[in-house]
Amino acid sequence: MTLYSKIIGTGSYLPPKRVTNHELAAQLAQKGIETSDEWIVTRSGISARHYADVGVQASDLGVEAATRALQAAGLSGNDIDLIIVATSTPDHLGGFPSTACVIQRKLGINNGCGAFDVQAVCSGFAYAVAIADNFIKAGAHKNVLVIGAEVFSRILNFDDRTTCVLFGDGAGAIVLSASKEPGILATKLHADGSQGSILCVPGNLGGGAVEGSAFLYMDGPAVFKLAVSVLEKVANEALAIAGMQASQIDWLIPHQANIRIMQSTAKKLGLPMDKMVVTVDEHGNTSAASIPLALDVAVRDGRIKPGQNVMMEGVGGGFTWGAVLARM
Repeated sequence: MTLYSKIIGTGSYLPPKRVTNHELAAQLAQKGIETSDEWIVTRSGISARHYADVGVQASDLGVEAATRALQAAGLSGNDIDLIIVATSTPDHLGGFPSTACVIQRKLGINNGCGAFDVQAVCSGFAYAVAIADNFIKAGAHKNVLVIGAEVFSRILNFDDRTTCVLFGDGAGAIVLSASKEPGILATKLHADGSQGSILCVPGNLGGGAVEGSAFLYMDGPAVFKLAVSVLEKVANEALAIAGMQASQIDWLIPHQANIRIMQSTAKKLGLPMDKMVVTVDEHGNTSAASIPLALDVAVRDGRIKPGQNVMMEGVGGGFTWGAVLARM
């Protein structure tokens, strides 16, 4: 019997603290940095974002999203036999213990299942789903909890208005389970390490201290140019693997980074804008959490229905990009 993996539950969580452009502009003005709601919306499409409170970690957001996904799937934590967490803002310096292991503990999962983190920045969720899909198709695992969780507010330089206005915190999760029916129809992953410097956190740890900058750095124009060029290509690659056409996509969920990049991708694929799920206006860029957050929003409000084809794609630092084509 051919094994497939299928999404059987989704969940998401945003920390309660919502910060509008007007509120952020007022905070920055106190530091002598000028920006405005119009400036931010025009360049990114973002109107608000959420920030985690002091002491709240990526694992805390991930636990909330995972709990909702498990409830939607009708499973308990101990039904899960693998946990994969995509994050660029792990709970611990050095990345260990992994945020996946921390989430396993906080969820009370005591069955000894495997747990690990994936680092592909904003493409992390696509990477994690591709890994989980292959594990399930190989027969190695039955129920995989895939989470994207980020607290990007911790690595933002609030003296740099070109980056600090773009990012937010949040988490999204899915339960991917073995199925006799096709679910994940295709995945495709890419990376180009030669472009790593255009979006990065350039600091290093040495002697117990940070050497260099611990803040996010982004060359906005370079990232924009590369993102626009690769997202259409990787979507078409995934479609080719599945033997499908872009016209068969019911919903497009691109990484929620910039509305202009998202609109350009939809246009190149020949998809109307009303087939694209947009949450960037309220969430900002939540990196690896952005796709599962948007997926859960559209599943829960009834837009995404069983049997529909959903194209999910992301692009992020590394430089990485990837796509997942799923039948819900």
